[in-house]
Amino acid sequence: MFDRVRFEFRPYARRFKRPLQTHHGEWAVRQGVILRLEGADRVSWGEIVPIEWFGSESYLDALRFCQALPGEITHAQIQQIPASLPACQFGFESAWEKLVLPPPHSPHSVPQLPSSILLPTGAEALHAPQLFTASPGSTFKWKIGVAAIQDELELFEELISLLPNQAHLRLDANGGLTWQQACQWLQLCDGYGIELIEQPLPPTQLDQMLKLSQRYSTPLALDESVTTLEQLQTCYHQGWRGLFVIKAPLAGSPVQLRHFCQTHQLDIVWSSVFETAIARRYIENYLVAALPSSNRATGFGVEHWFDDGWEQRSPEQIWQRLEPSNS
Repeated sequence: MFDRVRFEFRPYARRFKRPLQTHHGEWAVRQGVILRLEGADRVSWGEIVPIEWFGSESYLDALRFCQALPGEITHAQIQQIPASLPACQFGFESAWEKLVLPPPHSPHSVPQLPSSILLPTGAEALHAPQLFTASPGSTFKWKIGVAAIQDELELFEELISLLPNQAHLRLDANGGLTWQQACQWLQLCDGYGIELIEQPLPPTQLDQMLKLSQRYSTPLALDESVTTLEQLQTCYHQGWRGLFVIKAPLAGSPVQLRHFCQTHQLDIVWSSVFETAIARRYIENYLVAALPSSNRATGFGVEHWFDDGWEQRSPEQIWQRLEPSNS
């Protein structure tokens, strides 16, 4: 165990090929922070990838936290990161764990789960190249609750007709539907065998989400309702036994998250926050691999939203492309 390690960080900004349209608005640039820990000639990488409108700290809050730290840090300092900085908790704890512990399983022995493919919002989805190049049985995800519901319902019917054979479709409302709209969607989805709808109602309406889950056959998944580990625990203890969409980089302590998931055997959809491979490889090797296997596609199929080539680069190569931080 290391007493203290050298700490450096570098912020980054990755522009999407096209802005992502959600119920929360337009998102054009993914900002985050790459962490580098070094101890005893070993180097480990971490990543802070907040989404403030999803319930984590802001990018600027995370950056200020990193700037306030000294050039050497201890495990005790990492453990003292407050719950109000969940993305920082994930970034530092994951980097530390990789530095001191091997993965629970060899990366080569971890089965590669299929990933759902995030389609563009609205009518652009009908022309997405992935619809026509994906293999049969692929899983797609489409965001709703962005435009007028009648327009989206009509687009949905067209989208269904374009899906490859045996494809699965997920809908993600980002909490943007009313009760009446959610009922409209679920009534339609029940007739098509849609895989699931993520967060049809706002996070404050868990009781209504429970009622919807009992009224319709299409599975529902909590997303914004369970951004942090504390929220996840609260919803579980309030009786939710449906699907949980977990965005690990926003959840807080990955060690505590892993323990809770192992203890309660949750039905999980692992989801992306447009992180780099640094955070995603940790999630795959230290979180997904530590839990019972699942055939459910992850939400990591988002690399086609960028054209910067980072997916093919090592952490060191990404690091070298970034400007040193002004700490």
